[in-house]
Amino acid sequence: MERHETGNPVRSDAVKPEVHGVARGAGQVAGGAGGAGAGGAGAGYRVRWVPDLRDGGRGGWDVTGPDGGRLLYPAGPGARPAPPEGSAPYDVAFLDLLGDPAQLGWLRARGLITADTVTAVAFADHRVPSEAELARRCGFWRVRLAGDGEAIDPARSVPKDRDVAGGTRRVLVLGGARSGKSERAELRLAGEPDVTYVATGNRGADDPDWAARVAAHRARRPAWWQTAETTDLAGLLGRARGALLIDGIGTWLAAVLDECGWELRDDAARDKLAARLAELTGAWRQTRCHVVAVSDETGLGVVPATPAGRLFRDQLGRLNQALAAESEEAELVVAGRVLPLGE
Repeated sequence: MERHETGNPVRSDAVKPEVHGVARGAGQVAGGAGGAGAGGAGAGYRVRWVPDLRDGGRGGWDVTGPDGGRLLYPAGPGARPAPPEGSAPYDVAFLDLLGDPAQLGWLRARGLITADTVTAVAFADHRVPSEAELARRCGFWRVRLAGDGEAIDPARSVPKDRDVAGGTRRVLVLGGARSGKSERAELRLAGEPDVTYVATGNRGADDPDWAARVAAHRARRPAWWQTAETTDLAGLLGRARGALLIDGIGTWLAAVLDECGWELRDDAARDKLAARLAELTGAWRQTRCHVVAVSDETGLGVVPATPAGRLFRDQLGRLNQALAAESEEAELVVAGRVLPLGE
């Protein structure tokens, strides 16, 4: 295994033998006859077992080569190796991201996986519905899918045109109730080291059903994500520099209509609503952060029976169009399946 600065490729089939079949604990696998490696007598690959992020998990292997190059490899499907505090960054990391993509964000936040790390998916299997979807996930996680025997260029884990961490990236995720749209948005940002979850709806503690929904969302998110509860999306988009997950645009619009009045009886109320919508669209267009927003697709059912219902449906449909027009990507989620829009 070569360090990145050498410029030599790393073969995906060359890194696995160093970690399979090694007993738990610290040890050294020496190369060559009599235990002499490429670096001389006694040189070899130092192998250490690292614990798992979860209690009872399988962990993985920390391998350091004779040249100082470092590899992280999971012990098996479902494993989430969590190197101890003070560990050095890795040159190559294989991770079971289909089991838990949030481990990638955890490792990046601690500086263990950097922009120079060759990061690849281990144990790619039936847990993803198609090869096309697996390729999309590799793109927004900024990782590689290494084929058997493939030579991986150590310079990058993913082609430059799909590496979005340092630039603006606006994604709108649409879907109906219980479609899986929130889970999709969380999946897209799972590999980011700095994420703020933006909750735009607050019905108070007197609504047990709403409280249960909030608790379920909170339990599903990585514990190290931050949370902001606000309807000032324009202000947040203007000052944020990490990644934002806004969930969702529909509850934000409902709060704004509460402020403006659902009847929109006069020009002042209509002008106030138009100004708030334009302010959000402008902030979405100009934001410098990586942002994924969840919104409801409400126009697929029957016409609402009440004026307020029709107002909400029409205004949200127009707002979704405006945000999608300013987004690099938009997706529609139906029954947990994802349909990219505009491709």
